[in-house]
Amino acid sequence: MSDLLIASALEQYRQRQYDAFMQQPMPMVEDRIATLKKVKQLIIRHQAQICEAIAADFSCRSASETALLEIFTSLESINDAIKHVNAWMKPQRRHTSLWFKPAKNSVIPQPLGVVGIIVPWNYPLFLTIAPMVAALAAGNRVMVKMSEKSQHLCQLLQQLFVADFSDDHICIVAEEGQTGIAFSQLKFDHLIFTGSTTTGKAVMAAAATHLVPVTLELGGKSPVILADDYDVHLALSRILGGKMYNSGQTCVAPDYLLVPQALESEVIRQSQVIMAQRFTDIQHPDYTSIIDDVSFSRLCDAVENAVEQGAKVINLVPKSAPDPQQKKFPLQLICQPTDAMAVMQREIFGPLLPIITYKNIQQAMDYINARERPLALYIFSNDKTVHQQVINQTRSGGVTINDVMLHVAQDDLPFGGIGHSGMGYYHGRDGFERLSKLRPVTYQATLSTTKYFYAPYGKIGKRLINFIINRKFSRYE
Repeated sequence: MSDLLIASALEQYRQRQYDAFMQQPMPMVEDRIATLKKVKQLIIRHQAQICEAIAADFSCRSASETALLEIFTSLESINDAIKHVNAWMKPQRRHTSLWFKPAKNSVIPQPLGVVGIIVPWNYPLFLTIAPMVAALAAGNRVMVKMSEKSQHLCQLLQQLFVADFSDDHICIVAEEGQTGIAFSQLKFDHLIFTGSTTTGKAVMAAAATHLVPVTLELGGKSPVILADDYDVHLALSRILGGKMYNSGQTCVAPDYLLVPQALESEVIRQSQVIMAQRFTDIQHPDYTSIIDDVSFSRLCDAVENAVEQGAKVINLVPKSAPDPQQKKFPLQLICQPTDAMAVMQREIFGPLLPIITYKNIQQAMDYINARERPLALYIFSNDKTVHQQVINQTRSGGVTINDVMLHVAQDDLPFGGIGHSGMGYYHGRDGFERLSKLRPVTYQATLSTTKYFYAPYGKIGKRLINFIINRKFSRYE
């Protein structure tokens, strides 16, 4: 299909959704909950098929991992919205200045219209459902563009959603070569994109043609600070567990580890102990494959580049080498990397974990602050003063203390980046409000003092203006 035909077809879908929205611009809470429950039942009924489709796209992806990281989190976000959407929809009373009383102010959350969602391949179900839930709870229509690397899941979701929803309500779109470009140029009322910073810039530029507001979740190199007062084995048990989710192909995966100089050898030793207990080789069915040959080659090149420049590389699954047929890659530590190495120049998105040593916490924070702001930051310390110091003196999208990645699964916390790791946020109420127009409304009373503030100004009006400015505000000098 030509680019023009793709763009035309997409615009027809969007226009149908917009027309349908205008026929019902303020869905009742009962309708929104019913829609959310249908999405929930769709996932529950077809969870085995969903796991199989994602595994097919990855070549090997643990069904248990998909169940935990995608199905569970998706259902949790739906349940949270079902439970709270009635309260979220209620008008919010706002303060009215003394000088405008007895007028009253409120904010009414209203649907935007049609929301576009561009989904990456790494968590294709959750990153479809989580923003969709926010959009549907807010009363919007939804168009979803899946990744070209998620073809099996895309075909399955298209079949499932067509059976339960009209395409003027929820529409799943497959990638056909240039679909992403055309999709990001549509006149949506809001566009959500999850993916790389480079692609995010292109999406934002395309959306700017129609002044479409965007939420960008772009990832980045999320650091971990290990303080010297925290149990090394416990910290690494959690850090390596999070790193190995999806074989490191996670936007909030621990990207590099900052450790005290005196603990470097212990960190290496404990990492070896922990991984030896978990995997004897990478052929285990719960060891996820790298998504494609290009990504696999990139990881191989990153390791080779690090070795050539003097880094010490430690294979934590020593009985296994990278397997190009299965596209499985053993977790490896990159000790004492430099900024010149490829592994430190972009988000790793795979099972490589650089270890950098520091002399004190301030040096660790300076290292983080000298780089682009990450999507997540992790601190392991028993000292609350250290927690607060790191939180106050660094910036990131989100923070988890004494664990990794958990903040993402909290529905009552906003999720999103800052700077190069993204803009905007969603999840829970924050997602509902992000995809609503919080419409301010002032209700004027029959009797009001505003009649004195129309030109030409009489004596009462002038005295009131003088009083407001020179008596009222002079008290704050």
